[in-house]
Amino acid sequence: MGPVEISLEPVREGLERADEQLRTAGEVPDRIWPTGFDLLDKTLTGGLRSGELVLLAGPQGLGKTTWVLQVARHVARAGRPVVMFSFEHDARTLMVRLVAMEAGELGGIVAPPANRIRATFEDNDGRTGPVADRLADTECGVEAVELVAEYGDRLLLHRSTGTSTGLDAIAAGITMVTERTGIAPLVIVDYLQKVHVPGAADEQEKTTVVAEGLKDLALDHDVPVLAVVASDKEGLVAGKRLRVSNLRGSSALAYEADTVLVLNDKYDVVARHHLVYSMGNVEAFKNWAVLSVEKNRSGRGGIDMEFLKRFDQCRFEPAGRQVAEQLVDERVFVD
Repeated sequence: MGPVEISLEPVREGLERADEQLRTAGEVPDRIWPTGFDLLDKTLTGGLRSGELVLLAGPQGLGKTTWVLQVARHVARAGRPVVMFSFEHDARTLMVRLVAMEAGELGGIVAPPANRIRATFEDNDGRTGPVADRLADTECGVEAVELVAEYGDRLLLHRSTGTSTGLDAIAAGITMVTERTGIAPLVIVDYLQKVHVPGAADEQEKTTVVAEGLKDLALDHDVPVLAVVASDKEGLVAGKRLRVSNLRGSSALAYEADTVLVLNDKYDVVARHHLVYSMGNVEAFKNWAVLSVEKNRSGRGGIDMEFLKRFDQCRFEPAGRQVAEQLVDERVFVD
């Protein structure tokens, strides 16, 4: 057995370094990364933090990729780099979503929906010329393309695969972006259970290795890592609230993460009496997603907030509100 290397740092040196960083605050990168969802940023005391692993869970089809992409564009628009490792979507699909998102933010409900923008990118809109020209007859379509182009150099997309993209590739991507921009990026992994781990005996071992590895990358590179996580079958049952215990693969997910966020459809988790005594709420609740802060090492957990879904524009309304109704883990349908 070779010699064991031990790296020790006196606490006093850490305090001195903190003092130096405060004295030169304008010369060091900000370690807080606002998400653009104001209520969440307030709950997280500013936003995501460098050196931390943040997990986002939720049922299928409830906009997990939409949510992390919306965070990515907010960070990129603020002038900071983002690298997104996408295991489920190619660059064109994500670009369509970005343009639809920006158009929706600019034009509201009169902005072109995602299917109109998708038709343009797929050359199926009956028009000719570049993307901006083809969207000239839409509300804010041209402006949306220009916005995405403005921050496009800071938002880098990696088409990842479960057979080849492992922790080493993610680490190399972080290094490449840092060297290219001079600033360490926000790192997004969509999604964690897809990260390649050669030789893993089963999904539990694989998930443990990836969760621990992503946390180490966050610390070693001093970056925030935001990873989408899949859920087990029990957590995907309609009418049942998804919780931390439903994260698929390993208990290491709950232990390694600094923050765990869980999306649920409000209609699936609101208490039955809110539906029985006000049937008008049924359709209204279907328009909202509940985002719960289930773990938060930097502050309070157990916070439930809700955001309006604008999925025809590939986005959520960023201005959320606290959930006023009682939420439950399981309820009886009253359709």
